[in-house]
Amino acid sequence: MRILIANDDGIYSPGIAALADVALQFGEVRVVAPDVERSSAGQSITANRPLTWKRTPLAVEAWRVDGTPADCVALGISQWSGVDVVLSGINLGSNLGNALWHSGTLAAAKQAVLLGVRGIALSIPASTDEPDFAALRPSLRGVLELLLASHEPMLVNVNFPGAQARGALWTRQSVRFYDGKVVPGTNPMGRPLFWFVTQPISEAEEGTDRWAVEHGYVSMTPLRLDLTDERELARLGADVRTIATQGESARSPAR
Repeated sequence: MRILIANDDGIYSPGIAALADVALQFGEVRVVAPDVERSSAGQSITANRPLTWKRTPLAVEAWRVDGTPADCVALGISQWSGVDVVLSGINLGSNLGNALWHSGTLAAAKQAVLLGVRGIALSIPASTDEPDFAALRPSLRGVLELLLASHEPMLVNVNFPGAQARGALWTRQSVRFYDGKVVPGTNPMGRPLFWFVTQPISEAEEGTDRWAVEHGYVSMTPLRLDLTDERELARLGADVRTIATQGESARSPAR
C-alpha cells in the first residue's frame, strides 16, 4: 500500500512525524507537506504561479512545498504513481462541526478524493502543551487498522479526544451554530490588527462529531463532496422556471 501524508500545520509539525511513524506499519510512506503552517487554508490551490518542492530530512522520504495543503496532495499524487490513500494530519487542533468548511487538514483529504484517491483527515485537540503522541499511538494504530482495511468510505474525518480514548464512534457532522467574532487589537507599533475567533454557542447533539469528542470517543465521520441539499431540491421540484435571458437593451424598442 502506498500512503501519501500531508497536513496544514507544515512539514516540521510533530503531528505529521507521529502519523508517518505509525503509517509505516501499513505500507510505503511519503510525506509532501507545506513548508510553513497553512492552517485554515481551506480548499485553496495555487493557480497564479508555479510550485516548488525541496527534499526534507525526516525519517521517511519527505518533500516540503511552497503551497497549500491541496497543492501538496495534487503534487504528491502526480509525482508518485499508484497512491492508495492520503492521510492528512495529525492536526494540532480539532476539526469538528462547522470548522470542516475552512479546515486545511480536511481539504488535503478532499483533494485526494477529487483525484480519485481515498482521503482520511486526522486531528487532535491542541492546548498550551504538545499532545502526547506516544500515548496516542495505540488509538492511532487502531483507527488506521479499521479504516485502511477497506476501500470505503472514500472520505473520513477523524478527531481524537486526546491521547486516551474510550473507543471510536461513527458520527455525523455537527451543524449547530458557532459565534464568529472579529476581535480588534494593535501590534507593537500601534497599527491595527484583527483576530477572527469562533466558539460553539449551542450544545452538541448526541451522535455528532462534537458530542463524541466531548465524551471521550474518537469521532469518525464519513463525508461526501456533493453539497446538494437533496431535501430542498425535492421540495423545489424539477419544473422549469421562467427567468430573464436578455438584457434591457435587447428588450427595448429601437429608436
